[in-house]
Amino acid sequence: MTVQIVRLGSPRLPGEGTRIGTVRRPPRGVPKSEFASQNWYDVWFPNLAPSVETMKLGQEATTPAQWAAFTRRYRKEMATPEASHALSLLAALSQQSHFSVGCYCEDEAHCHRAVLRELLAEHGARVAP
Repeated sequence: MTVQIVRLGSPRLPGEGTRIGTVRRPPRGVPKSEFASQNWYDVWFPNLAPSVETMKLGQEATTPAQWAAFTRRYRKEMATPEASHALSLLAALSQQSHFSVGCYCEDEAHCHRAVLRELLAEHGARVAP
């Protein structure tokens, strides 16, 4: 039982389970009825997405210092009780079932899902490598 960290819109991995979109906005131009069939996500969960301001900070980061500033700000957002409870819930679910969380970004190393991977592990989730 694990949680996979994936790029939304990519082909599903064998045994991936429910795909959760941790993004601020749904995919553009895709009818809601086709989100799952087009491998975007089964459930939209923007609670673990960066705020719009923080997301812009991450998208504009071109230096290690700018990326570190984004990471600090996103981690601060994820330290709120609501986000922390959500992370703990997903961590507990990862002990019993397979599912995935993801974002649209092409490069995980420059995406909030890299930080989300760390946060889930810190909350005790079984995170697939």
